[in-house]
Amino acid sequence: MVAAEDPAGPPEEDDRRQASPIALPHELTVAPQEAHVDERPRGIAGPLLGSVLFLVVAPGVVAGLIPHVLSGWGIGPPFLGVPALRWLGTALIVAGAAALLECFARFAFWGRGTPAPVAPTTTLVVSGLYRFVRNPMYIAVVAIILGQSLLFGSLRLLAYAAVVGALFHLWVLAYEEPTLRRRFGADYAAYEAHVRRWWPRVRP
Repeated sequence: MVAAEDPAGPPEEDDRRQASPIALPHELTVAPQEAHVDERPRGIAGPLLGSVLFLVVAPGVVAGLIPHVLSGWGIGPPFLGVPALRWLGTALIVAGAAALLECFARFAFWGRGTPAPVAPTTTLVVSGLYRFVRNPMYIAVVAIILGQSLLFGSLRLLAYAAVVGALFHLWVLAYEEPTLRRRFGADYAAYEAHVRRWWPRVRP
């Protein structure tokens, strides 16, 4: 999930930043397109509250409530009879949750917006985990679900993770990327050229 942010820092640096281009990965810079940027100042309270609410409503349901309904979070026999896979599952849950929270916090504190399509941030996010991959939020959600399937030994959750991943891919292709191309034009085209959709690059 890609949204909007000020990659150079918090909004109090706006005056200094207006003379500088947007910094993109791999030493690529693209001058901001004024027509695509909303310059209205935003406080932190609204974006923070909106991000928390969206975190509960969207990832909370997809990666929390539904997996609980499907599995009851009951521990079953480990996959392939390998108990170590439970540790891998736990690592995926922790890593996915940490990545998700980092992205949500970045949207609220730096971008002064939320990951929700109805309340986006105003410039393209190219910092944090977005330096490595274009959709870290979706990857994090799938990782949390996959981790639960390994931890609980649940084939239902394994199948559910595959379905969620496929739906995310279709959503990105059908809605998010066309929307971002319309909103940010050359900025997003440059970002697409340097950062992959799903496979993280090793070095930003």
